Amino acid sequence: MLFHRLVQTAVRRGIGVPTYRTFCSQLSQFDSAQQLQKAKASKPKDVLSPRQENDRPSTTYDFTTHLEIVDPTKDPVIPAYRVMDTNGTLLRGSERDLLLDEKSIVKMYHTMGEVAALDHILMQAQRHGRVSFHMQNAGEEALQVGSAAALEPQDHIFSQYRELGVFLWRGFDMQQVAHQCLSNAEDLGKGKQMPMHFGCGKLNMYTISSPLTTQLPQAAGCAYALKRRNTDACVMCYFGDGAASEGDFHAAMNFASTLDCPVIFFCRNNGWAISTPVSEQYRGDGILSRAKGYGMKGLRVDGNDMFAVHEATREARKYAVNQSRPVLIEAMSYRRGHHSTSDDSTTYRLSEELDWWAHNDCPAKRVRLHLEKRDVWDSEMEAEMRTMHKKKVLKCLGTAEKTLKPNISELFTDVYAEMPERLKRQQNDLEEHLKKYGTEYNLSKYQS
Repeated sequence: MLFHRLVQTAVRRGIGVPTYRTFCSQLSQFDSAQQLQKAKASKPKDVLSPRQENDRPSTTYDFTTHLEIVDPTKDPVIPAYRVMDTNGTLLRGSERDLLLDEKSIVKMYHTMGEVAALDHILMQAQRHGRVSFHMQNAGEEALQVGSAAALEPQDHIFSQYRELGVFLWRGFDMQQVAHQCLSNAEDLGKGKQMPMHFGCGKLNMYTISSPLTTQLPQAAGCAYALKRRNTDACVMCYFGDGAASEGDFHAAMNFASTLDCPVIFFCRNNGWAISTPVSEQYRGDGILSRAKGYGMKGLRVDGNDMFAVHEATREARKYAVNQSRPVLIEAMSYRRGHHSTSDDSTTYRLSEELDWWAHNDCPAKRVRLHLEKRDVWDSEMEAEMRTMHKKKVLKCLGTAEKTLKPNISELFTDVYAEMPERLKRQQNDLEEHLKKYGTEYNLSKYQS
């Protein structure tokens, strides 16, 4: 908190704040009002872009003699933006309104098919002991692919752990997914992460962390850095409704709003935080209603409508980049799968509930029906796509299983720029141990 206050002071005084040490050295220069005015006049215009007056939350208020306790339940419920109904029919006319051509829609649908194929096979592979862990994405494919398709390559992405479609769309292919889930030598993380916890520097996609909500304040900080560099980019930060119950959610929202950070906070409200339903998580109007308290703009969208999610994200990105302000999107969806392979959701919800969502509001089915209405898709093409993706996933999984594990020395890398002495001692101890007892271990599956 002390550093944050110093940063705020520096911003008010019109000086750059690259580090705490730099700020302290600059602070001593402002001993008089004359020096302060001189520094403000010489400040580069792109250090901190000015806030738009029409975006500034009101800091004034009126007085009244009428005592009334504000009742938020009397406020109207925020509607969810929708473009396509559950039968794949557009609700507002021509396909030209979608801003997507048929080729793009088919490509997006294929990515949803890849998600489904990976989900099914990796789930079975975990049950057979071939991978240690998996997190399903069923029911949330549309919000993943729809939002990812609206972003630009230069944008930075912070994910939670249920955004497989985002990674696939950005170019993190099936083979990389398989390598990561098997923690082999071709895994970009060198086996240091749980399965489904991807990351790729080339794609501007930060490595997923298991601890809930840690990515939100990180995303706010990254967006602040992008702003100071004056780049044509924003940050996209995904999180679930359960993460919004953590303290880091508040810290991230407040930092992003007060520091005018170009970040999109994308909430996947899928109804469940593991076994906790949203009815037990909050009493207000979902997650979006909190945006007002932070002076932040936002919108609610039908998360099972790929077209609506794409358009909403596209507009949010435009606003975040052009105005250098945060946006909160709440995508309303439903988690049809278990929370993970460590969870059995049938112990806290009825199977009939899952069946209802699968048959009445399936995101992939909505896109398929829409393509069929446009006469660019049929049952034969559907069968061919499913067979193709299934074969590809099985091939990638087989390749990953045959790939050696990382060299054991990788246990000690990628944490410190310079390895500390205590870690060097541990590495030497392990090497000596393996020299003496190496035959007691199956080291053939590790790189030498």
